[in-house]
Amino acid sequence: MIGKLDDYMRFNETALSLRSQRQELLASNIANADTPNYKARDIDFASALQGVLAKSTPPAGVLKQTAPAHMATGAPKGEVLANGTPVLYRTPAQGAVDGNTVDMDVERNQFADNALRYEAAVTFINMQIRGMTAAIQGGQ
Repeated sequence: MIGKLDDYMRFNETALSLRSQRQELLASNIANADTPNYKARDIDFASALQGVLAKSTPPAGVLKQTAPAHMATGAPKGEVLANGTPVLYRTPAQGAVDGNTVDMDVERNQFADNALRYEAAVTFINMQIRGMTAAIQGGQ
């Protein structure tokens, strides 16, 4: 039964996790807008979501992270995220003299769009939980 609940929630859980990791990347881009030679980074969300969902589910009894020091978190480390999603460099519309590729208009737009979609994913998960609760309680 728990496996079926996991399957029911997996898509929105995965989307929420990827949105969170993408938000970290976008925030890093904004924070480094004035850093010389900083290269703006992002992920291809659609292909990342497909890739994560296509991977097999972990077998029962797999260790879960209970402390940050136990396993890698979703924070970007190098060229890939913890789930194997490649971190890409954003192509600048116009180069800067200092080599920085952060375009604040693009970054703010992407940050706001991702935040809105994150909130939508949270709303969908809440609706799923409410639906399951109503089913368990008999629709009262």
